[in-house]
Amino acid sequence: MFFVESYPLAIVFCVITMLCWGSWANTQKLAAGKWRYELFYWDYVIGIFLFSLLAALTMGSTGEQGRSFLPDLQQASGANIGSALLGGIIFNLANILLSSAIAIAGMSVAFPVGIGLALVVGVIINYANHQKGDPLLLFAGVALVSLAIILNAIAYRKKSATVSKAGAKGIVLSIVAGLLMSFFYPFVAGSMDLDNFVNPEASKMTPYTASVIFAAGILLSNFLFNTIMMKRPLEGASISYTEYFKGRLSLHFIGILGGSIWALGNLFNLIAAGKAGPAISYGLGQGATLVAAVWGVLIWKEFAGSSKQVKNLIAAMFLLFVIGLGLVIAAGL
Repeated sequence: MFFVESYPLAIVFCVITMLCWGSWANTQKLAAGKWRYELFYWDYVIGIFLFSLLAALTMGSTGEQGRSFLPDLQQASGANIGSALLGGIIFNLANILLSSAIAIAGMSVAFPVGIGLALVVGVIINYANHQKGDPLLLFAGVALVSLAIILNAIAYRKKSATVSKAGAKGIVLSIVAGLLMSFFYPFVAGSMDLDNFVNPEASKMTPYTASVIFAAGILLSNFLFNTIMMKRPLEGASISYTEYFKGRLSLHFIGILGGSIWALGNLFNLIAAGKAGPAISYGLGQGATLVAAVWGVLIWKEFAGSSKQVKNLIAAMFLLFVIGLGLVIAAGL
């Protein structure tokens, strides 16, 4: 089993997580206009599960150290399996609402508001459960990220003289998604022995096994959550499963790619949590907000034509995010 043995490498893994979690939504943007996001989301969820399973059977089952995937799964207690499953269910509800917000308000708004909020609340929850890292630096970084979120909301408000009904709905969905997203990680972290991945405590799971169970929770709950979204969509007419099976292979591939990108980030984040601690690992991972905002502003031009004042607010948001994330990293040194 591959695992992280140093804090610097754990930070590298967290940065990869940040890039993955902040970039997967580009696949949703690529499919937009050709493929309803509810249909895209099925492939995204399938991609998460398949990648997690493949990683557990390869990276999580090779080498002489640690328990390989299948033996680890067999010895895991029902309580720990249930905890990781519940984490997947909570995440899926949050993420499907976030996907709705992206479809309505765009990446540069949905991510800073939703995932930024998840970062702030999630770091507090994870630190309370597993106190690792300098609290002063950690929460100073979180405070700057909070200010960056406020600046983003102000910029979005100033982008238009009035926020449209759809835009307001996107912001509300982002807030709800962010609050829900804050609570999934402790359930997954609690199913693992964070202090010893090499010889984990009996009944606890390695990050590889926990990521598969977590992904299974996402996949299973999607039959409920996404079916509801397809029948009673937040925007547009209802759609059927028939339309999903009529989709082009290229569109299915885009969704599976998006899920695989997110799953890679999730696995690296769980692996890094052993050395960095869940609060720092989660907090840096949710720096995905910054990555998504860069994509939304620079690539998708979601603030094109905005005034100089709005552009200054966006620049200040980026600066605060970078400094805030730097303080989160320093908290573990």
